[in-house]
Amino acid sequence: MVKQIPLLLLAVGLSGCVLGPDHVRPESDLPSGWVAAAGAASASPAATGVDPQWWRAFNDATLTGLVEEALQQNADLSLAAARIAEARAVLRLRDAERYPLLSGQANGARQQGSEETAIPGGGTIYNDFNVSAVLNYEIDLWGRLARASEAARAQLLAGVASRDAIRLAVAADVASGYFNLRALDQQLAIAERTVQTRQEGYRFQESRYRNGAVSQLVFRQAESELAAARAELPALRQQRVLQINALSVLLGRTPREIVQQGIPDGRPIDDLPAMPEVPMGLPSALLERRPDIRAAEAQLQAANAQIGIARAAYFPTLSLTGVFGTQSDELSNLFNGPAQTWQFAGGLVGPIIDFGRTEANVRAAEARRQQALVNYQQTVRIAFREVLDALESRSATSERLVAQDQQITALRETARLAQRRFDEGYSDYLEVLDAQRSLFTVELSRVTTQQQRLRALVQLYKALGGGWQVDALAQAER
Repeated sequence: MVKQIPLLLLAVGLSGCVLGPDHVRPESDLPSGWVAAAGAASASPAATGVDPQWWRAFNDATLTGLVEEALQQNADLSLAAARIAEARAVLRLRDAERYPLLSGQANGARQQGSEETAIPGGGTIYNDFNVSAVLNYEIDLWGRLARASEAARAQLLAGVASRDAIRLAVAADVASGYFNLRALDQQLAIAERTVQTRQEGYRFQESRYRNGAVSQLVFRQAESELAAARAELPALRQQRVLQINALSVLLGRTPREIVQQGIPDGRPIDDLPAMPEVPMGLPSALLERRPDIRAAEAQLQAANAQIGIARAAYFPTLSLTGVFGTQSDELSNLFNGPAQTWQFAGGLVGPIIDFGRTEANVRAAEARRQQALVNYQQTVRIAFREVLDALESRSATSERLVAQDQQITALRETARLAQRRFDEGYSDYLEVLDAQRSLFTVELSRVTTQQQRLRALVQLYKALGGGWQVDALAQAER
């Protein structure tokens, strides 16, 4: 056995060639800078970092608490964590397969051979005891095991990046839902205030109608506008309840908590920061920052490694086996020196005729790699489109909000003048109602624009990667 140890060590130290293409990040035709959207200045190349807790920029403790609750309890994130644990275990398995497997075995038997055979000693009853250690090792001549480990590592990285993408999406969805809820609160306040104002106007016109100061037409017009304002309240309240339910599910709350717990009030939508600063950075940084792009690249790397695994099947597999132990017909002599046994063997197995099996597997692996490449390229395209869309939405909603502020100021003055003209008998009441109706509509629309501007800002944070800049491999292997 001692003479065979150098051969065994030589076999263990063998490193064959690794088949299949090595992974190289595909070239992307990236712009040198972001296109300025509607007057927005291009970002400084130095401003490449996005705060990982970007939602804190809105300075709303309620929003921060809701996002952090969702990141702790969201069901999709729990599922992603379980997938990462599975991928980590698969990686450890693939790494372990590259090393020898040492196992032990012990056997004991008492038997009698047949006397009706030509084997000498037939009919004799004897014992057979043995204890041995068995070493099995596959020499990775063609890099099949190395490529399998590479593919498993890439799958783990893809899982970590997908988890980060889910975290980013959950945070963005919670923030968007929260802003929508605050907008509904504001619209409800406007609608209730309008109902109260029109209720007072209705009572006033009713009194004047009963005294013969105004016609029935004026009275009915006031009644109609009051009913129209009241009709807005049930729809807004329904939307608010639906939004609370949606947020509760995002937060990972139990059915009991969904029913019994609400969403706490936060800062009114008018008090939220108008436009927190968002660092942009160079477009090339998006490839490192966006978790969905990192996941797509990791999937491409895994598919690339699978080609090497498939090509290795063209070549023979070399396996080594070593057995060292003791064997005796008496249990008391099992560990004596003369009972020692050993065996060292090697086996080479390779394909001769497989009727195209290996070729088909290689072609399938190459096709899957092409699919992963197209998916990566499309993911990059979508990422840049989302950034540009969010920039444009951010700029357009800001401009629209300025115009609506001017419109509301003008309509309030119009409503005041219309009321004065009516009181002095220069116009009918329809002019007053038209001015009030227009003011009510624009006030509701302005709140929607505020919500859309905040949502555009959230989408911009999300499109830029949301700051999830972690060392994915180091994080995954902990």
